[in-house]
Amino acid sequence: MNQPLSSAVSIFFIVLYVMLFARIILSWLPINRNNKFLELLFALTEPVLAPVRTLVSRSPLGGPGMVLDFSPLIVFVLLRLAYRIIVPLLQSLGL
Repeated sequence: MNQPLSSAVSIFFIVLYVMLFARIILSWLPINRNNKFLELLFALTEPVLAPVRTLVSRSPLGGPGMVLDFSPLIVFVLLRLAYRIIVPLLQSLGL
């Protein structure tokens, strides 16, 4: 049975995973941030990371002295949870 919506949602999650992973790796490298590809990558991933980063900074785990940014890890967990809920639901509905 062809399920185009669940396939599209799966592809969306995979692309988002790859973009977040690329952003994490590229943030460790000493590269010029004025690159158009990097600007696009940061523009596409920042709306996902910013709310989580704000919540983490307000929590006891965060704060101004926080050296590591755990927001990508939290976003990965939340995306995986959303994927495990949304895709099977769409598949069970036949979408």
